[in-house]
Amino acid sequence: METSLNGKSALVCGSSQGIGLASAVELASLGARVTLCARNEADLKMAVTHLPGTGHDILVADFDDPEQLKQKVKETLSAGKTFEILINNSGGPPGGPLFDADSTEFSSAMTRHLVCNHVLVQELVPGMKTSAYGRIVNIISTSVREPIQGLGVSNTTRGAVASWAKTLSKELGPHGITINSVLPGFTDTARLSQLMEKRASAGNISTDDVKSGWLATIPLGRLAEASEVGAAVAFLCSPAASYISGVCLPVDGGRLNVI
Repeated sequence: METSLNGKSALVCGSSQGIGLASAVELASLGARVTLCARNEADLKMAVTHLPGTGHDILVADFDDPEQLKQKVKETLSAGKTFEILINNSGGPPGGPLFDADSTEFSSAMTRHLVCNHVLVQELVPGMKTSAYGRIVNIISTSVREPIQGLGVSNTTRGAVASWAKTLSKELGPHGITINSVLPGFTDTARLSQLMEKRASAGNISTDDVKSGWLATIPLGRLAEASEVGAAVAFLCSPAASYISGVCLPVDGGRLNVI
């Protein structure tokens, strides 16, 4: 099975920590040159030191500002860099019931997750066509299949991204470019800890109780490590996954009741 990414370059978004950084580590482990992208330069400079191999760099951009992101990417491409791999990933919208959400929360979430994804695809796909190799992976959520209580805006936004990706997979397929989405379940990250604390406060229970309730829904009986999600992302970017496109792949320990 061919999984080497030697000679390939990857742009990994939201990669200063968590699943984004874990995905970048896995891609670098397969030989890819990785550009980490997020808004905090200091965090990115620290994160890039964790990548195995050489030739890695960072791109500082704010996903609340699609025009700025577009300009930063254009400058990078104008300097002669191309990317065969794009990992779309960004921090989730704040939690809360859908009915209570302000309309501005939807526009903000759609900008960060959908509009910026689209900007990046439009900028990078021409280079993928020239390189005759293209892999796009979106890190979304299991809420695409089953909405998660208390994450109303996120559920709505993630579903839109999944539909966007499926549509693009049909349009880009004739060019040999695959586009897939990874759906992480409960993963041991800083964001999950924040959600756990918020759920505990809202229910007037302990975080241990919240965690126990989550674990009871997972057949494997534990939280995922970020590296386990990253491994799935990296596989979908490899030559071995050349005939996989348009799928939403749950990485959730068997929690979803779908086949």
